[in-house]
Amino acid sequence: MLDMKEKKIALFNKLGREELEEELNNETFKRITVSLYRYVDIKNPDFFRDILYAAWVELNIKGRIYLAKEGINAQFSVPEHNWEAFTKSLEDFDYLKDVPLKIAVEDDGKSFIKLTIKVRHKILADGMDDNSYDTANVGKHLTAAEWNKHMSDPNTIVVDVRNHYENEIGHFKGAICANSDTFKEDLPKIHETLKGKEDQKILLYCTGGIRCEKTSAFLKHEGFEDVNQLHGGIIDYARQIEAENLENNFIGKNFVFDERRGERVSDDIISSCHQCGESCDTHTNCEYLDCNLLFIQCNNCKKEFNNCCSEECFEYSKLPIEEQKELRKKREAEGLLDYNKSLRPVIKGIKKSNK
Repeated sequence: MLDMKEKKIALFNKLGREELEEELNNETFKRITVSLYRYVDIKNPDFFRDILYAAWVELNIKGRIYLAKEGINAQFSVPEHNWEAFTKSLEDFDYLKDVPLKIAVEDDGKSFIKLTIKVRHKILADGMDDNSYDTANVGKHLTAAEWNKHMSDPNTIVVDVRNHYENEIGHFKGAICANSDTFKEDLPKIHETLKGKEDQKILLYCTGGIRCEKTSAFLKHEGFEDVNQLHGGIIDYARQIEAENLENNFIGKNFVFDERRGERVSDDIISSCHQCGESCDTHTNCEYLDCNLLFIQCNNCKKEFNNCCSEECFEYSKLPIEEQKELRKKREAEGLLDYNKSLRPVIKGIKKSNK
């Protein structure tokens, strides 16, 4: 294991976004985007955070990692030439030995621009008391083949454990979605929807599996008997159906929480541009920083509104930075600027314009 006493290493990134993007764009090697999670008792997350950062920054790993006493949740990219060193580094930490890795389905190597490792109260914000579930008692993990078999049973209930904007661009056929903004909101809605069906077979799925772990543990705690979850989530499902030539029951894109925004699992485009209604499944964040709304936008509207969600935001985005700052102060004072539960700023009272 790397000894930080012998080698002085900066434990935080100090470069700005433009510098980081330029650095990434100038790379001449390939990157592999990967995700992992594990519920494990981490005794000292702050100490582990610094040790892990020091080890992975040396390997030029870029990504977003959350640590807590309950475990680790990580999405990141590894230079292809450092892959062997990275996998060996996992064995240096008891918390990461033999941890399953989920490799991205579509990867342009631009998924992350820097390495960020943060210590949080939980690796997945669920809004639940710790006594509401036991992550040692979760649902049965299903392979892609087993998942498809159970999906064909008309008495099976398939539940999408993701948020509405993820479900909007891609989902399993016939799946129930809570249509919430956050996982914290999903759990009570899912529970309410499934009440009275405690003896039926439940199939849960999410992006890589971590949300299903808590959801299945919660449902089992609430008396549901036959709870199952897709092993490795949609990411691993896509790999298994290709490797084993299985039927693909997922339609559309798999939303991912990095610069790519999505991985195509099937050729179906099941959503539309939020501005003009054209068939589209590409997410963008509003260019006006005080809005930053995540929405679906086609190429034509992207050009017309300069990546903005509305005519209002388009006009605000053209103002000099100093004027934008003054406008922000004014809106904050008037109570028009709000921050939602996912910490994504939105402007109250401004609606998207339809063409």
